[in-house]
Amino acid sequence: MRKPGFDKKVIPLLLIFCALFNGAAWCSKEFADFYTDNIFPVITVPYGYFTSMFPFSVGEILLIVAVVLVLLSVLGGVVLLADAIRVFAVRRAGHKRAPSSDERNGSGFERVRLAVIAFFRGMAVLLSVVLTVMSLNCFVLYHCTPLRVAESEHTYTVAELAQLRDFIVEKCNYLATLMPRDDDGYVSYSGDMAKTAKQAMRGISDRYERLDYFYVTPKALTFSGFMSQQYMQGYYFPFSMEANYNDEMYIMNKPFTMCHELAHTHGYIYEDEANFLGFLSCTESEDIVFVYSGYLGVLSYVNNDFYRSVDRETYISHVAISDQVRQDECFLTEDAWRHVEERAVLDTEAVKRAADAFIDTNLKVNGISDGKASYSHVVGLLLDYYYSQG
Repeated sequence: MRKPGFDKKVIPLLLIFCALFNGAAWCSKEFADFYTDNIFPVITVPYGYFTSMFPFSVGEILLIVAVVLVLLSVLGGVVLLADAIRVFAVRRAGHKRAPSSDERNGSGFERVRLAVIAFFRGMAVLLSVVLTVMSLNCFVLYHCTPLRVAESEHTYTVAELAQLRDFIVEKCNYLATLMPRDDDGYVSYSGDMAKTAKQAMRGISDRYERLDYFYVTPKALTFSGFMSQQYMQGYYFPFSMEANYNDEMYIMNKPFTMCHELAHTHGYIYEDEANFLGFLSCTESEDIVFVYSGYLGVLSYVNNDFYRSVDRETYISHVAISDQVRQDECFLTEDAWRHVEERAVLDTEAVKRAADAFIDTNLKVNGISDGKASYSHVVGLLLDYYYSQG
């Protein structure tokens, strides 16, 4: 049974904590770094271990619950509005005062009204808890010192970008010929991909200390079709500490995406950093499908930056991306897209626009001024890494 005034004590305390905590993170990278390196693992490991025990995505279930609660909140708002109209009508009818709660307690409507008020109080507590969890597991991470590969900053020339681009294209063209494939020409995989992804991430933990602790198990989302409509490959759920991936997408996206999302669970919240760590872990894996997925995962970023940096004739003069690589670089196969569209409740373009707006807003709110453009910053990390290898 809820103690009287419990919500009045908890909500202000949590809101004050969030304000001070986020304020400290915004003002001091040292604070954000210390928290992420030393406290974040202590908080998240037990929680991640717990949610990993479930074979389904706990975060996805929580999102469904959130939608239900929003609908109930709308219904509750209608009930309270109806009660306010009723009280107003009583007063307008000439009564000196509206009936008190004690006088109305006998009515079924009054019991519903009191239940709605209790619901909203509970919702207020829940929202303050969610804000606290998001602050601890997500918001603070945006204010950490960005990942560095090279000791000093370097401005790379177009020729250096071209060399990196050609290297990645050649790798992809070669690896595409080594892939195990089914009768339709699609890459096939028979191993435990989630287990291999965790092993791949541990393989680079000697260079990145945040990667040197417990790994959650990547999980496929039940509603991967809806995720496909957003053109999203994976999600990091801070409120469940899970690395989730789109199970509808083509298999070559999955190794890179799993490693990318696992990087998020270890405090690397920037997309470019997660992309780089996903690339590095995959390409240094002993699993050749993972190696190919790692190069494919960054191919479009480097290739697009190079394409925008030169004229068409110069671009054509460089190593061409093979037809097989272009097929393997697809998001969903044609059959998968057809399957998604047949089950779709909402229009795909509308869903994609809404998802893009949400992602862009979320990044900007957390201090990433260029929003979705931050996804292409991985090219700078790749250039540093490529040229630091000698």
